[in-house]
Amino acid sequence: MKLAQTEYSQRRQQLMSQMEANSIAIVPTAVETVRNRDVEHPFRQDSDFYYLSGFAEANACLVLIPGREQGEYIVFCNPKDPALEIWTGRRAGPEGVAKEFYADEAYPIEAIDSVLPELIEGKARVYSVMGANSQFDTQLNHWLNQVKAMVRKGAQVPHEFSALDHLLHEMRLIKSPAEIEIMQKAADISAAAHCRAMQVAKPGCFEYQLEAEILHEFTREGSRWPAYPSIVGGGDNACILHYTNNDMLIADGGLILIDAGCELDYYAADITRTFPVSGKFGPEQKALYELVLKAQLAAIEQVKPGNSWNAGHEAAVKVLVTGLVELGLLSGDIEQLIKDESYKVFYMHRTGHWLGMDVHDVGEYRVDKEWRPLEVGMALTVEPGLYIAPDCEDVDERWRGIGIRIEDDVVVTEGGCHILSHKVPKTVAEIEALMGKQNG
Repeated sequence: MKLAQTEYSQRRQQLMSQMEANSIAIVPTAVETVRNRDVEHPFRQDSDFYYLSGFAEANACLVLIPGREQGEYIVFCNPKDPALEIWTGRRAGPEGVAKEFYADEAYPIEAIDSVLPELIEGKARVYSVMGANSQFDTQLNHWLNQVKAMVRKGAQVPHEFSALDHLLHEMRLIKSPAEIEIMQKAADISAAAHCRAMQVAKPGCFEYQLEAEILHEFTREGSRWPAYPSIVGGGDNACILHYTNNDMLIADGGLILIDAGCELDYYAADITRTFPVSGKFGPEQKALYELVLKAQLAAIEQVKPGNSWNAGHEAAVKVLVTGLVELGLLSGDIEQLIKDESYKVFYMHRTGHWLGMDVHDVGEYRVDKEWRPLEVGMALTVEPGLYIAPDCEDVDERWRGIGIRIEDDVVVTEGGCHILSHKVPKTVAEIEALMGKQNG
């Protein structure tokens, strides 16, 4: 499932329309990294670079120059090399980049030190992603110094430097219909993986066995890798927010928290479900689970155009604190408990984050120091939780070691929102019914 090249062209035009006159934007690829000795980590393209090009090869650089008569979109990339491609795979080469990725001009990467300073010379402003890639920062300084060295010959050095992040990341924050279609497919694949894990789970299985089922479903449906390391926490491990060891045996009577989502054509899903390994919730597990679900539904209700980003979090916190008081895990005035953040011993994270090409996607949460209003096309997660640590001596022992999170992927629509991850059951009755098909 791929976006059309016309969409990438539209993005480049939109970005250039926001750039100052007589400017240049320079965007590098991600850096290949060594895993160990002569083995490299699988290469994953930089999200900003891919967002503007759809080009997934390493060792390249993208340049945009609004209004340039010879061509506004220039790419430097690895040249074709039949001997090397036998070992490392096919390359597009400059000709392929021009033909398949609509570059106006394309050069071998080896030409960048001679060509790019000429493109920079005479420009008033340089846009780049600063501080994220030290190797690129060094290269950019080198190119600027080459221009400075030609000042006596009449060369003009850029005198303004701007972070490209703000313009580009505000664009990425609003998803197009084509992007949402891919995100829906990623959510569907991830939903099937969660359902698969629920149906095969049983007392005495290992966390990594459930992770294997999830990864199997991802790959079988066309996703080459997860969007982030999968969390499969059984029992007390569910109380560790970013638990990824996934190597423990899951004992009878415990809950399993699975936070997993696939990546599809560079778009992430991010779903969490919590369920009993035995197929049936115990009384305390059910009480806390239904409280978290109630909080999540209250938060989702706040996801609509014009509402504050923080409205969902506030709604979830109010429901959680009220419920914790009713269950006896907190005591005191509800509003004061919220003001004092007394709930953070049980609920220490926010209720969601932006979602897109990065699982914690780009985009500001505040504008002019105020929580920004939601807009149509924004994608986010809604994920309240409760975590009663096993060593929490302030609560009755029957509550300890219960960790619960429920997370869905949501897109803001004109009428409210659409839940991308709706195919994963999340009520107690739905979960027990699904697990009963295998465990019953």
